[in-house]
Amino acid sequence: MIKIGVLNISDRASAGVYEDTPGKACVALLREWLVSPFEVDYRVIPDEQPLIEAELRRMADEAGCCLVVTTGGTGPAPRDVTPEATAAVCAKMLPGFGELMRTTSLAYVPTAILSRQTAGIRGRTLIVNLPGRPKAIGENLGAVFPAVPYCIDLIGGPRLEANESAMKVFRPKA
Repeated sequence: MIKIGVLNISDRASAGVYEDTPGKACVALLREWLVSPFEVDYRVIPDEQPLIEAELRRMADEAGCCLVVTTGGTGPAPRDVTPEATAAVCAKMLPGFGELMRTTSLAYVPTAILSRQTAGIRGRTLIVNLPGRPKAIGENLGAVFPAVPYCIDLIGGPRLEANESAMKVFRPKA
């Protein structure tokens, strides 16, 4: 069974101060865009770099997630450490993901230049950092998702098939 990790990084959501809407929004998009059956490995944790790193390693190495999508912790605030945690556990970084996400967000808000979304590869797992607001999650994940299944192909992960009426993905012609 294909496994996808969704990790919401939020001090307040992890403490129960408010509902985890970003993580739920992410899962809803994945269920809409993918026709391949998959299980979701879902967690909500605080903005603590050692915890984030440990959870990313667990999802990639132990749970065997081919894709891990994080929400939150990508801004410039002192406790926003998701990109640092991602870089610490990845063998390769994919800066084009962050570049495209920021470019996409600039069409909506001028503060997109403050965002530090990124992506990287750990073994056979693609890790993508998204912002923490549901609207921004849709915009950003929608921008990069056409490349996600092919990236997972290239790193030796399972083949993810998309619902072409909801999300067009790109794979080179054979």
